[in-house]
Amino acid sequence: MTNRHHIAIVGSGSLATSICESLASLAPPLGALNAAPIEVTVLARNPDAVSAIARHCRARSAVAGTAISFTGERLGDETATLARLQPTYLVCCASAQSPYEKVHRPSPWTGLVKAAGFGVTLPLQATVAVRLARAIGAASPHTALINGCFPDAVNPLLAAMGLPVLCGIGNVATLAACLQAALGLPDQRRLAVLGHHAHLDVPGDLGDDVLAWRDGRPVSGVSALLAPDRALPRAQLNAVAGHAAARLLVDLLAGAEVYTSLPGPLGLPGGYPVRLADGGLALNLPGLSPAEAIEWNVRAGRRDGIELGGGRVRHLPAAAHALEPHLPELAQGWDATDYDAVQDLFRLLRRRLRATSPRPALI
Repeated sequence: MTNRHHIAIVGSGSLATSICESLASLAPPLGALNAAPIEVTVLARNPDAVSAIARHCRARSAVAGTAISFTGERLGDETATLARLQPTYLVCCASAQSPYEKVHRPSPWTGLVKAAGFGVTLPLQATVAVRLARAIGAASPHTALINGCFPDAVNPLLAAMGLPVLCGIGNVATLAACLQAALGLPDQRRLAVLGHHAHLDVPGDLGDDVLAWRDGRPVSGVSALLAPDRALPRAQLNAVAGHAAARLLVDLLAGAEVYTSLPGPLGLPGGYPVRLADGGLALNLPGLSPAEAIEWNVRAGRRDGIELGGGRVRHLPAAAHALEPHLPELAQGWDATDYDAVQDLFRLLRRRLRATSPRPALI
């Protein structure tokens, strides 16, 4: 019997749940020859939430007849937890800033994010990923970190901080899955997609949309191909992201050669077509140099209001203007080495703005 594989998933929200649900059905079948069973530990601050995820995924696995087990644990000290679990892959699906806050809890804070661009939340998106990356370095250096929280920007921030990250999930991986289905392809071996988090929404200029290649030749009409999927509720796209992430994890654990497109591979900004084999990851670019692909993603990322490069996060004019009244010392940007202090300042700002209610209109 081969050794058991271990995946740790941090988070109890929709992405973590979707990954676990898909793992329950995509894992190797019971009794499969040379297939090692997979152990999944779901970790979050709320023990009841992760216990519920593990319980219903165990039921799904039982129905599917797959060789996978699920356990839920409260996440305490990250370093101690990783020292004990020693997972092969650690998947971060939790951050200090929900992308759904603008819907469920609108406030002057969400108003600032709308004015500045989603990128202004980077310090809060990175909070948990930074802690997990630091814990890997301290306690489980063989563990590979896969980040699902704004990986197009968080992963290059981690790299600038000297912290380990293999790749991200979601974003370009979601778009690639949608294009694979639209093109009727059985897998993504013949498909390469260059795209950014900002491309989850259609760009104002269709000439700035996702780039895709099939068999090394450009795919035309990408905007039209993606239009039906972009019209889906974001929760359904999130489920696609989780399913694609589960497929990636199962293939990686099986030692398969994987061709896909992923955000933030090796700490790069944006999303790229990649090849994973023998424990390594490499870009798989048709007709573009790595430098050209990186520059393309940097340009695309400006739609989120930030630009990363040279170890610095720069806020673009709209974001700088929105931040100036609140954090003038950070309005133009900040250095990755100052992350901890920057995160604290953004937490304080968010707390203050959340507590500020607009005055009721006089009648």
